[in-house]
Amino acid sequence: MQVFHDQDDYEYFLGLLKKGLKREQVELHGYCLMPNHFHLLLVPKYEGSLSKMMQWVMTSHVRHYHKKNKTSGHIWQGRYKSFIVEEESYYLSVIRYIEANALRQS
Repeated sequence: MQVFHDQDDYEYFLGLLKKGLKREQVELHGYCLMPNHFHLLLVPKYEGSLSKMMQWVMTSHVRHYHKKNKTSGHIWQGRYKSFIVEEESYYLSVIRYIEANALRQS
């Protein structure tokens, strides 16, 4: 399902993301927003800060989406997925994957 319909949708989501990062002290290392999903490379500074941030961003976004589009129900398919990145080689692979997604959408 398409979630980002216009430039305002992307900008609103990025604004929420910026607030959430600051609020929960999470670092953003890379991102790509696409019409129906997104990828983020995040580094939480404290245990539990990633899940708190994602819950706040996603809940805030869904409320805004429904108000703007006069809809209801789920817009995202399930809970976000996260994977631990410990090795530098995996980190570089993840960054390349995120950047490649952005290039494919252009």
